[in-house]
Amino acid sequence: MGHGHSHHHHGHDHFKETREGNKRGLLIALLITAGIMLLEFFGGLLTNSLALLSDAGHMLSDSSSLFLSLIAIWFASKSASPTKSFGFYRFEILAALFNGVTLFIIAGLIIWEAYGRFFDPPAVASGSMILIAFIGLAANLVSAWLLMRKGDVNDNVNVKSAYLHILGDALGSAGAIIAGIVMMMTSWYAADPIISGVVALLILKSAWAVIKESLHILMEGSPHAVHIQKVKAALTSIDGVKNIHDLHIWTITSGFDSLSCHLLIEDDKSSQQVLQEAINRIKAEFHIEHTTIQIEKSKLQHSECPA
Repeated sequence: MGHGHSHHHHGHDHFKETREGNKRGLLIALLITAGIMLLEFFGGLLTNSLALLSDAGHMLSDSSSLFLSLIAIWFASKSASPTKSFGFYRFEILAALFNGVTLFIIAGLIIWEAYGRFFDPPAVASGSMILIAFIGLAANLVSAWLLMRKGDVNDNVNVKSAYLHILGDALGSAGAIIAGIVMMMTSWYAADPIISGVVALLILKSAWAVIKESLHILMEGSPHAVHIQKVKAALTSIDGVKNIHDLHIWTITSGFDSLSCHLLIEDDKSSQQVLQEAINRIKAEFHIEHTTIQIEKSKLQHSECPA
């Protein structure tokens, strides 16, 4: 009988490098976002603009989410313990889920306030509002660019959630600019709550994507890029493999996928040879480097996982 555990150091070096880039990108974005949040908050009070105040509120959430994402990366880097055998990687996913929920709440509050203001829109100092919104938009675009350059906004759900917060801010700033121009040209102050509501709906869409992905990982769902049937086909095509069972593929945290399974092989085949071939195929075809594979022969009696 044979049991194999694959844990490649090259993959983990890249994993650590990516996490360091995520830290740097998040820290710079946090400093920029917190500064612009204060500018938009006081600017919204001075100009009486809901679009600016709602964007400032969104930026407050973003500052919190960026800070939480930073804490999550730091926490996830802690070593494993006897009671947390995989370490604290899942803290990043919990942070992403929290960020997604806060996006939902803030968008809901903006829509509620916009509904109330639509029927009795107050006058807005549109010129000052446009200037402040331009500064906010520029800062948001710089923050987003830095996160894209230094962080992993595509595959790390924690960084992606922070990135979406920043993009939501950029949308809010762009919406405030549009509303300001419309009000300056037409004095139609209902444009302020209308634009705010549209931006909030776009934020809701992004928030749902983050929540859905976070819940998928927390429920031990298989990575979207990996199809279980293809994994089964790849393993059963190995010479000597008769059957595969108890196959499980899941994500520990973004960029860290795991696989475990049992392979029943012919009695005259070498356990180690089949095991090595299985490890190599999983890494080459599916880019999963953390694999635990148990090799079995006909005389072994092993109860299967009920899942």
